[in-house]
Amino acid sequence: MQKNMLFRMKDVASGYGKVPVLHGIDLEVFENEIVGILGHNGMGKTTLLKAAMGFLPTKSGTIEYTKTDITKYSTNARARLGIGYVPQGRGIFPQLTVRENLRFAYRNTGRGSEADTIGQVLSDFPRLERLLEREGGALSGGEQQLLALARCLMQSPGFLLLDEPTEGIQPSIIDEIADTLISQRKRRGFGILLVEQNFDFIADLSDRVLVLERGKITGSLSRDELSDTEKVDSFLGFGAARSTRATPDLDDNVENEILGNS
Repeated sequence: MQKNMLFRMKDVASGYGKVPVLHGIDLEVFENEIVGILGHNGMGKTTLLKAAMGFLPTKSGTIEYTKTDITKYSTNARARLGIGYVPQGRGIFPQLTVRENLRFAYRNTGRGSEADTIGQVLSDFPRLERLLEREGGALSGGEQQLLALARCLMQSPGFLLLDEPTEGIQPSIIDEIADTLISQRKRRGFGILLVEQNFDFIADLSDRVLVLERGKITGSLSRDELSDTEKVDSFLGFGAARSTRATPDLDDNVENEILGNS
């Protein structure tokens, strides 16, 4: 049975101001598919997700979601269409409680009240239920990541953009995140574009993995090929399959400089 196209980037170039980062990105994600993006630090992975979500302008090329050209759409318009984004660093509100973080994300789409939506999301994230009145900043890194995912799902997205969801998280919660994403995809049927450097995590979840080098997609590996260690190591070559985060991404350095956060 042929799957429908969910999301497409066609010949997309983007970057920060006059600093080019992405050079002719071509990728597709089908309904109910998880596509991983693997690459060294500074290759443009975070920039790719920011361009997909509309935080960065598309300087050339087109972006489509459910066959609609969203290249010129704002970030808010993309979110209203059903694209969810969990940024690197989680992006929760540290001074708000877990409940308040979830309430902030609620949008009345006619599918249920705020209380009903929170209740449904908490049924999928039972660890958060006992933490509802705790401030986000008091949570562990893994709990914050679960909150970021739960908050994203408050709007029932059809497509998720996930940036380094396992960064700095203990193994037990990494397994919990993987199980949650697998079960949620099965139940909700959404697609996922996943940027990650934890190779085991990305290999366990992804139907395909794309390799990003210097702002370009240089190849892909199928799910079956991901279990062939020799083929993975030979294909990746530059060692991305075994890389660890040692230095910040180019994306982060450029963004910090622009925003004055360095």
